[in-house]
Amino acid sequence: MKTIILQNQAFVLAGFMTTALVLLPVAQAQADSALPPLQTQGSVQFLSGGIGQTEAQAFIAAEKSYPLTLEFVEAAKPRAEYLADVHVLIRNAAGQTVLDTKAEGPFLLARLPIGHYTVEATNQGQKKIDQLEIAQGEPAKRVFEWD
Repeated sequence: MKTIILQNQAFVLAGFMTTALVLLPVAQAQADSALPPLQTQGSVQFLSGGIGQTEAQAFIAAEKSYPLTLEFVEAAKPRAEYLADVHVLIRNAAGQTVLDTKAEGPFLLARLPIGHYTVEATNQGQKKIDQLEIAQGEPAKRVFEWD
């Protein structure tokens, strides 16, 4: 009797694990489907958007797949508000432009090679500049906030 119970418990556990393995890719596919199409500029692949709760959550879930995450917000009370239409210019250490685009929402995810970069983000004529490094296995995230 104990053997049967253990086998049933093992069967139930295996069933839960199988269900989890099946549902995990489904959840990722649903998050991916809420993302806008991947864009390419030179050798840089990127996504921008995040308008609406579903798309914003999809961007947050996708962050781990991109070496760089940029977020754009406006200081407001009681909490900051997301911005769109922010002009983004990213230059490598040699000063060469690797990405020049307008963010279509509060998030921009980019696949940049390892290296040092300067990011300029401009919202309504106000420019913010930040330096960052993309290192192997260490994603970089910057939040640009305007008053």
